[in-house]
Amino acid sequence: MNASNPGHPAGTAPTPWWRIGMVWLVLGGPAAVVVASIFTAVVAYRGADEVLVETPSARTAPVQPTGNMPAVQARNHAATAAPR
Repeated sequence: MNASNPGHPAGTAPTPWWRIGMVWLVLGGPAAVVVASIFTAVVAYRGADEVLVETPSARTAPVQPTGNMPAVQARNHAATAAPR
C-alpha cells in the first residue's frame, strides 16, 4: 500500500469516477427521469386542446354517438316515460 494514496497498490493511479459502472447506474436513473419528464411536457404542450370560449350546453352541442348510446337512450327513456 502507498501512504500517499491509501487503498491503491504502490505505482497505480486511482480509477477516474467516470470509469466506475456504479456511478453511471446512480446518475443514469435520475437523468432518464428528467429526460422523460421534458419529453412528456413537450407532448402535453403540443397536443393541448384548444380553449373553449363558450361552454357548450346540451341544447347546442351536437350528439356524438358513443359505445354507450343504447344505454343512454334507455336511461333517458326510462326517466321521461309517460306515466300509465
